[in-house]
Amino acid sequence: MKLEERYKLVLEYFRKEMPQVNTELEFGSIFQLLVAVVLSAQCTDKRINQVTPELFRHYPDAKSMAQATEDDIYTFISSVSYPNAKARHLAAMARTLVEKHNGEVPMDMNQLLDLPGVGRKTANVIQAVAFGKATMAVDTHVYRVSHRLGLVSRSDNSPYKVELKLTRHIPLKDIPLAHHWLLLHGRYVCTSRSPHCNQCGLNDLCPKLIEDSKLEH
Repeated sequence: MKLEERYKLVLEYFRKEMPQVNTELEFGSIFQLLVAVVLSAQCTDKRINQVTPELFRHYPDAKSMAQATEDDIYTFISSVSYPNAKARHLAAMARTLVEKHNGEVPMDMNQLLDLPGVGRKTANVIQAVAFGKATMAVDTHVYRVSHRLGLVSRSDNSPYKVELKLTRHIPLKDIPLAHHWLLLHGRYVCTSRSPHCNQCGLNDLCPKLIEDSKLEH
């Protein structure tokens, strides 16, 4: 099967099965989305949604969080992965937003990447979810599913290379949704261990390239 045909069939499936899709993180503003995405690194959305309500009750915006110490923030996020580093990043990020952006989350990619604790994946999520831009965030789920389905090749061996390949072949209007399609498919069906192939609507066309599906970079 040619690559173009594979993309066509995969995208048609997701459009039909998940026409309305968004992040499973819970938030009330773009700032809160940014905080939740930073916290979600190497942690489940379920866990993040358990800790953010109380965190946001005390620090609902950048200006209030900028007044908090790392220890203050740590108190609310101690149960997430790498809480010390994340508390440090959030405190510094909030101060940077206040000092450079009047407390508002910027739309520009370079300005997002300048924020403490914000990498390319996080910046892409914010651009897609908050601002509707055609950016593709590549996390472990997107990386794994893209390889297993044959949407990318063995040489696409980094998140950035996968991002470039996916955005080259997915129509612009689908890119903000495609991140969630691949992520949710990886989270609930094409799981890292023991993927549920018998429950997968893509089973017949999937080449099951398990060997190349692990994120190593």
